[in-house]
Amino acid sequence: MTVARESTVDVVEKSRSRHIWIVILFGGMLASIFASLAFGTVGPIGAGIPSRYSWADFFNSILAEGPLSNILVNIRLPRILLACAVGAALSISGAVMQCLFRNPLAEPYILGVSSGAAVGVSLGLIWGLTSLFSTPILAFSGALITVAAVYGIAQVRGRIKTDTLLLAGVAIASFLSAVSFYMLYAAGKDRDLIISWIMGSFALTTFDEVLITTFVLAMGGLVVFLFARDMNVMLMGEETAKQLGVDADTVKIIVLVTASILAAIAVAFVGIVGFVGLIIPHIVRMTLGPDNRILIPASAFAGGIFLIWMDVLARTVAGGQEIPIGIITAFCGAPFFIYLLRSRKTGYAYAS
Repeated sequence: MTVARESTVDVVEKSRSRHIWIVILFGGMLASIFASLAFGTVGPIGAGIPSRYSWADFFNSILAEGPLSNILVNIRLPRILLACAVGAALSISGAVMQCLFRNPLAEPYILGVSSGAAVGVSLGLIWGLTSLFSTPILAFSGALITVAAVYGIAQVRGRIKTDTLLLAGVAIASFLSAVSFYMLYAAGKDRDLIISWIMGSFALTTFDEVLITTFVLAMGGLVVFLFARDMNVMLMGEETAKQLGVDADTVKIIVLVTASILAAIAVAFVGIVGFVGLIIPHIVRMTLGPDNRILIPASAFAGGIFLIWMDVLARTVAGGQEIPIGIITAFCGAPFFIYLLRSRKTGYAYAS
């Protein structure tokens, strides 16, 4: 009896500590948004000419009109908010992919989202469609068409098997990568624009892009969270889930489509940002466990924090020049991920 009571107390304490972590991560995300405003070639912290502006100028420009108001509010703030939203979207998408494919190497682009988006953008640049919203629309459309094609190929007799879906995604992604590389080869003077988009950037971000991305993130995150309990049951196997009353096929389609949309909206305005959707859910799962009711919001907040500071590095580490965000995330993410794999001595757990 005493053992059972102690076990119950342990479960309650673990649950409470995990919820506390969510609150801490949410507070850290808000603090990161505010603190990252101070970093840049113009401001109290950073290379270039920061000495011209004091901390007093910084706070005055945020709270009222000041010498930095235009830079902080109209230029720096929207890119910080978009970085936060994109990081959250990719992390949620990665958490879903890793859960349903039961594979720690699964990531948001595994179904060909990035390859389809790259083809869409390349077509738009070759056709001369380079307006503010034409590139994101073409990227989003290319990503969704690719995902639809993958689902169509993987569907057999009205059902979608996870391993078939994975193989179909790899095959389509490889084919579209070849197509996009050929278009890059044939692009001529537009080649630099395609390369810039493929590397990813938060430059010239607008509040319209922030609002669209945040809206899709909120709707997609809500849908995934509502199915978090069903996803937990599916970790024990689809057949077991069906015996426990979970419609595994329906849940799988809904959450995978939602995760693909989140990945598509992330690349639409920014370009391809790697490693975020791979390492953030992985780290959160290792730290807080596989319960998707905790994993999904924690991954969203952690992903937002991570990409905010990656963007700070992208716009400050080289002085007056901006490094593509995809390069920064690869430089920082890949070694850290290798370190985690080498230092972890136990197996990778999906369910407990």
